[in-house]
Amino acid sequence: MPTAQTEPERNYTIDELAAAAGLPSRTVRHYQSEGVLPSPRREGRVAVYAASHLERLQLIGRLQDRGLRLDAIRDVLRQVERGQLSLEAWLGLDERVRASWSDDGPALLSEAELQSRVGDLPPGLLAVLLSVDLVRRPESGPRDTYLVPSPGLLKVVIALQRSGIDVETSAGALELLRKRSRGTADDLVGFLLRRTGKGFARAGTPEDVAEALTALRTNLAPVMELLVAREMERAVRAAFEKGHPRLTPPARPREAAAREEVS
Repeated sequence: MPTAQTEPERNYTIDELAAAAGLPSRTVRHYQSEGVLPSPRREGRVAVYAASHLERLQLIGRLQDRGLRLDAIRDVLRQVERGQLSLEAWLGLDERVRASWSDDGPALLSEAELQSRVGDLPPGLLAVLLSVDLVRRPESGPRDTYLVPSPGLLKVVIALQRSGIDVETSAGALELLRKRSRGTADDLVGFLLRRTGKGFARAGTPEDVAEALTALRTNLAPVMELLVAREMERAVRAAFEKGHPRLTPPARPREAAAREEVS
């Protein structure tokens, strides 16, 4: 009974490999020099590449699409080759890292949709919203459309505006919070990274880190809300105990003021 013959492995020259991967040949050479693509075998003076080289090039492209630089890709692939890291687990972790921590994403709205979100726009309010970057005019797209980078922040600013806090003041406060939050987030991530496998993310495997990040994403927002609320309570009380702000007496009705002048 004849035995099934296995198909011989496909081999490539560098130009054939580059064409199959959709890359210039110089890019293939660059990847070799950077250590992310294994060297080919030699048949005389000809460099011969295998299907595994094409798979590696496709993987490099996937990792670059995720924002990784070649030095980071090289480090990941070396750990995988040494058996120190599961590529599937690492890719799963990368998806968790790139997942949004908020449901508040940019929205492209028509003028009518923007009006429905902010209510009646008093004269000049749209210009102010544009000036503080809470609303933008997109560079392309239909006319009379507006890009709202953060619908959630816009909603807060409009609510504060209706309570007597103007848009410029709210936007300034948000920028102050953003700057401080950025530094706090950098410090917190640095602290957690130093403790990975030593109190954070159990043994520090990709699966452990992914689980810890999920827990942080779920629980960090209420923690920050509590901390900010307590610090605002402390700061407001301290300010008023020091006599700040200097309050303006309420305006008197014209009739009462006129009677006082006559008497």
